[in-house]
Amino acid sequence: MTKYIIRGGAKLRGSVNISGAKNAAVAILPASLLVSGTCRVDNVPDISDVNTLLEILASMGAKVRRLSRTEIEIDATHVRSCTPPEELVGRIRASYYLIGALLGRFGTAEVAMPGGCNFSFRPIDQHIKGFTALGAQVEQSAGAVKADCPDGLRGAHIYLDVVSVGATMNIMIAATLAAGTTVIENCAKEPHIVDLANFLNSMGAKISGAGTDVIRVRGVNRLYGGSYTIIPDQIEAGTYLAAAVATGGDVTVQNVIPKHLDCITAKLREMGASVTEYDDAVRVCAPEKLRHTNIKTMPYPGFPTDMQPQVVTCLACAQGESFVTEGVYDTRFGYLTQLARMGADVRQDGKSAVINGVERLHGCTIKAPDLRAGAALVIAGLAADGVTEVENIQCIERGYESLVDKLRALGGDICRVETPDDTVASAG
Repeated sequence: MTKYIIRGGAKLRGSVNISGAKNAAVAILPASLLVSGTCRVDNVPDISDVNTLLEILASMGAKVRRLSRTEIEIDATHVRSCTPPEELVGRIRASYYLIGALLGRFGTAEVAMPGGCNFSFRPIDQHIKGFTALGAQVEQSAGAVKADCPDGLRGAHIYLDVVSVGATMNIMIAATLAAGTTVIENCAKEPHIVDLANFLNSMGAKISGAGTDVIRVRGVNRLYGGSYTIIPDQIEAGTYLAAAVATGGDVTVQNVIPKHLDCITAKLREMGASVTEYDDAVRVCAPEKLRHTNIKTMPYPGFPTDMQPQVVTCLACAQGESFVTEGVYDTRFGYLTQLARMGADVRQDGKSAVINGVERLHGCTIKAPDLRAGAALVIAGLAADGVTEVENIQCIERGYESLVDKLRALGGDICRVETPDDTVASAG
């Protein structure tokens, strides 16, 4: 068993360099299947989700070469397989982007159902709606999605019933090589959607409107090789800002786009933190005591659902009562029981978490239930008195590059250790 051991109480101080955006990378890499030629992608985060996707691409016949820790070269010219390995696909949520990419290039795809974090039921009905509108016949079984369009996809007008990041990106990928023009309405607007569109456009696609409610994709015959650099990770940056606030620290996140962080820094200011923005950096200084506030997660540019657990952890030691309402995933509060084990006064009330701030959290053995909640529990351990052991850390390492090294550089007392399974008591 691999786990983190954290000795809390140190105030995080210094600067940290933010890696490339996970949520952009895991769509851009599958989209490279559309490219005839070699594409180089830089600022790729070195995380397990990305490494799994690279393994999938290689297994399908793509030539994958790591030029450096952050730069990947992919040549998918000779890919012929339209059925990626089920075992690899089942490890990650973002494997569903392979459906759009394979369908767009070959007119057929058979992809096992995705894996990833299990904090909520997340259907792919809007993805399927889009593929069907483009002319594909889609069959969904318990174990896989099979899509066929032997005569090629054709542009269509698609209105998403709900604002879905994954569906917006997947339909955009599939439509890139489709005949005619595709119009997608009620789109999600997250920065990684814009990044995916920019990547595809840099390879020869004709996509406009990314970042707005309506995206237009004018189909092209082929994409050509080129180079692209992924944007910084909004959620990783927000996680370190939250860690600074929770520990009473002073941290500057570097290699960021401050505008992407406005939805996060606005709430940190409400909690009493001092926030200073620079061209490509944001500094946050924690107050003597955090103030309570209310938050509702919403699609971008609202407060991101992927920052909800981290900010709840901050509010667990704030003065007064706070309410955090989940407006995206109704069942994303499963980690509250783990936070309560550390002394937090938290409870779920319908779609909201009710948090009454306590003076201090205390260390104990806890289990990370998913990626972002796991990061929140690491923050709790850094802020708590005593020693915290975080188990099930593989889910955290799906999305955070060099987490231990970066926190140690900021003064956090955290280490990654391996122990025999039978010597570690599992957290309840």
